[in-house]
Amino acid sequence: MFQVYLQEGNKELTKTLVGEFKDYDEAMDKAEEVIEGKTGFKFIVEETNGCFNSYGDLVATVVAEGEG
Repeated sequence: MFQVYLQEGNKELTKTLVGEFKDYDEAMDKAEEVIEGKTGFKFIVEETNGCFNSYGDLVATVVAEGEG
């Protein structure tokens, strides 16, 4: 599962989930679509495998990032 986020610059608290996708290519298409025409924003694509850490948080790996 891939999750696409939109974030304002490097401000961690502005990270907003855009969508979840089963296919990497679909996730990247959506990420590029969301960032198009926006300056000062970046997209983050994370891959999850359904595992949780000891705190109950979903374990995710960043597989792509880009800026607009």
